[in-house]
Amino acid sequence: MRLYLQTMPASAEAPRYVQIVLEQDLLGGWTLYRESGTQGGRATLKRDQYLERDEAIAAFEKMRDAQLKRGFRVMFAQGLEGPYGRR
Repeated sequence: MRLYLQTMPASAEAPRYVQIVLEQDLLGGWTLYRESGTQGGRATLKRDQYLERDEAIAAFEKMRDAQLKRGFRVMFAQGLEGPYGRR
């Protein structure tokens, strides 16, 4: 799953972004990546490991909700399907 969020830019400032990616590794675990920074500038990358899928998805959703509360808007979403189809 991948989610790209961005703030609305101020007059002369570059927009800030957050990209959240959840991937399954070859051993069956899950890795949650969070990249954030200024568009065209420096970025930071954080990585968390999870053994269970449900725990990883809960962390992904919690991270998404925190960014939405901070004023970020979803620009791109890939692979966000629930058990009964698209949300």
